Amino acid sequence: SMFGFQRVGDSIWQAADMRARGFLIGATYGRTTLNGEGLQHQDGHSLLIALTCPAVKGWDPAFGYEMAKILENGVQEMWGNDTDVIYYVTAYNENYAQPVKPEGCDEGIIRGLYKFLGAEPAEHTVRVVGSGAIMKQALDAIPMLKEYGVGVEIWSATSYGELHREAVACDRLARLGGEEKISWVEKCLGDGEVTVAVSDSMTAYPKLIDPWVGGRYTVLGADGFGRSDTREALRRFFEVDKEHVVVAALYGLYKARLSAGRSLMRGVSVPCCFMNASPRQSFTSAASLL
Repeated sequence: SMFGFQRVGDSIWQAADMRARGFLIGATYGRTTLNGEGLQHQDGHSLLIALTCPAVKGWDPAFGYEMAKILENGVQEMWGNDTDVIYYVTAYNENYAQPVKPEGCDEGIIRGLYKFLGAEPAEHTVRVVGSGAIMKQALDAIPMLKEYGVGVEIWSATSYGELHREAVACDRLARLGGEEKISWVEKCLGDGEVTVAVSDSMTAYPKLIDPWVGGRYTVLGADGFGRSDTREALRRFFEVDKEHVVVAALYGLYKARLSAGRSLMRGVSVPCCFMNASPRQSFTSAASLL
């Protein structure tokens, strides 16, 4: 909760100054996952704060195998490679099915991003990047988007912070006349037309990679004070549920001016709470908002 990184932040900096090493488990993370606790507990910003300390690597795993790989890599860094580093790892308290680990994803888990699921053949394709417990909302949006002829690539972002750090380092090296390297995030997301990122963090966290994402990049996140309510109601309020993932993807396709963009938007009917609208209200065309 918020009683994690922000409450003991000074001690973490002091520990870094002392060259401490170890794991900090951020439990329970997520502005909509720790439901019923209100603004004093619901945490959507500790990963952003963690990025301010150079000795800390922040992680936001969605699945158990990601958590296992991150902890294994931390042990290797701290004890195998003798590196002074602190791992801040988020943990949620929501129950959901754990999938089989995809082949060849270890490097991506540690570098901060990997493709979890390829898109089925479709007239249009979008990328949805999920993390933490909100990954389930990204996955649940797949069949809904399929109804509109849209295929979905699912990517898992285990660390926007590490993606940002590496991309900045690559840009700096090129700027100073060194070897030009393409960052991991640009290799993964540098092409494409529409990418939607959804998480239980503030929108500022996924936006860290904005300069290196190709096409239109939309970030859904939980900004503002936490609230006491059910997870379903909280995710509707903060606009990070599956319906809002669908709307963001379809609107992104429309704005990307694809040949069938405007016709794709007509007839869409999903619940929404845009701009102070009631959660009970719905709209029949996202294009009507323009």
